[in-house]
Amino acid sequence: MNILSLFDLTAPQIKHVLELASAIKAHPAGYQNSLKGRSIAMMFEKPSLRTRVSFEVGIQQLGGQAIYLDAQMIEPGQRESVEDIAQNLSCWTHGIVARVFKHETLEKLTTANIPVINALCDQHHPCQSLADLLTIQERYPVDLRVVDILYLGEGNNVCQSLMVGAAALGLKLTVVTPPGFGPKEAFLTQLNSRYPNHKIKVGTDLNAIPDADVVYTDTWLSMGDTRSEEETVEIFMPYQVNQELINRLKATTVLHCLPAHRNNEVTDEVLDGPHSSVLQQAENRLYVQKALLHMISQEKNA
Repeated sequence: MNILSLFDLTAPQIKHVLELASAIKAHPAGYQNSLKGRSIAMMFEKPSLRTRVSFEVGIQQLGGQAIYLDAQMIEPGQRESVEDIAQNLSCWTHGIVARVFKHETLEKLTTANIPVINALCDQHHPCQSLADLLTIQERYPVDLRVVDILYLGEGNNVCQSLMVGAAALGLKLTVVTPPGFGPKEAFLTQLNSRYPNHKIKVGTDLNAIPDADVVYTDTWLSMGDTRSEEETVEIFMPYQVNQELINRLKATTVLHCLPAHRNNEVTDEVLDGPHSSVLQQAENRLYVQKALLHMISQEKNA
């Protein structure tokens, strides 16, 4: 099983991951041998705090060994092809966790006969969105389908993965971005084809949103973006998550996948305030990733 995006999981599988993550969070000792005797290669082209640490800790807690490979060590596509790297890793390891610049790199890694998990690429961030969904589920345990979720900012990889997860679970999600910065058309076509009855709206007018339970934002300037900070602030400042907005929407939860550019996309007052669940999000990365690793290990053992 390769998990390059949430499109690689069915709606029941996404629900199962969330249920499994909750079980692992509540009873970690029951899963401490899931990766016993197994090694997982972690190929990271981009810097990381939460993703690297949560995966390494998760692999260790499941009884496995994490082997960290940064871009300087292996120079994918330069020192040797991505396909050759994958084939060699398949000789020694039982899976690849990859954080890469381009989605195409992940596709090349799948030429090896071992599972590949996307730890972030330019199009998708499935592990983050699973942690987001787990966090929202914990915040509103009765029925997620009545929760109004608002995403503000750029329609980037985090946004697109959240949209897939929300569509799969039948959640109400509104995405509001500056004009020209929404989710990619090719992605929207794929989403509409896969989940034609989804409850997701995409727009540009924040003033048209009367209320929201959950407000989610992300950095306005992702790694690799070429816009200047001054230009970015000018475009995105009307979409800042601040206390005035939270009060107007009557929101009760604020999410951010981090790292945050404080007082740009979100103010200190909100990020450190009583509605902020960003550390709960960060912690939940550990459990959803352990759930995914447990799933792929059990599939290989079947």
